[in-house]
Amino acid sequence: MREQGSGEPVVLMHGVPASSYLYRKVLPFLAARGLRGVAFDLPGLGLAERPAGFDYTWTGLGRWTGEAIDGLGIDRCHLVLHDIGGPIGLEWAVRNRDRVKTLTVLDTLLAVDGFRRHWTMAMLAPPVIGRVLLETNRGPVARWLFYSNGIANRSATPPHEVDAYFALLRGDDGGRAFQRIVRGFEPTAEKEQLYLGGLREAGWPGRVLWGDSDPALGADDRRPIEEALGVEATVIPAKHFLQEDQAPAVADEIADLADSA
Repeated sequence: MREQGSGEPVVLMHGVPASSYLYRKVLPFLAARGLRGVAFDLPGLGLAERPAGFDYTWTGLGRWTGEAIDGLGIDRCHLVLHDIGGPIGLEWAVRNRDRVKTLTVLDTLLAVDGFRRHWTMAMLAPPVIGRVLLETNRGPVARWLFYSNGIANRSATPPHEVDAYFALLRGDDGGRAFQRIVRGFEPTAEKEQLYLGGLREAGWPGRVLWGDSDPALGADDRRPIEEALGVEATVIPAKHFLQEDQAPAVADEIADLADSA
């Protein structure tokens, strides 16, 4: 887990193929704005445990997220969602509406009915072939894929930091738990109603910040979230990992919303 600052807590949800490492640049800016940034690794990712029998669906990870928030002694928080941290975080949030002060949404998927995984995720899902690809996907080719899909400003995230993403992804199980997460997506109409309907009903103060060059999640994924929250997104120069490209802007969006609540 990564934590920095004091004041009102901000729970920062990551997705795949990431971990709390994704927020290492954002946390100092939140701390400078008087907030306590909290980013934990979801089971199966980063430095978290990777139990073989764990429920790695959005439902299971969402249940664990609630337990983690309780375990950290957090009563109410500002919630930040990214990638599949969106559905996972909302599994908890829509059932605990009074515990969310504000909601900041970064490139995520909530209109999930029929959602198809990006090809980079789909090719890693098969148990055997995917594991071979995870083990052999190293060096310049792996970095090129990560930059192409995730990071617009390569100078802001040097190659050794990209390599850290892959090391944290493989972990001590060769990425088996990560593969279970990817295979455990729940792209159903029932889940879409839970997430988008929950946003409409909760009435949280919310903002949407989106990368203009995200190859995985684009305007068609963003518009239902804007409609559900009743806000227009701020679109900035970035790919999928805004936290790498635009850490100060991400922190300012979170902090400005928290200040206004």
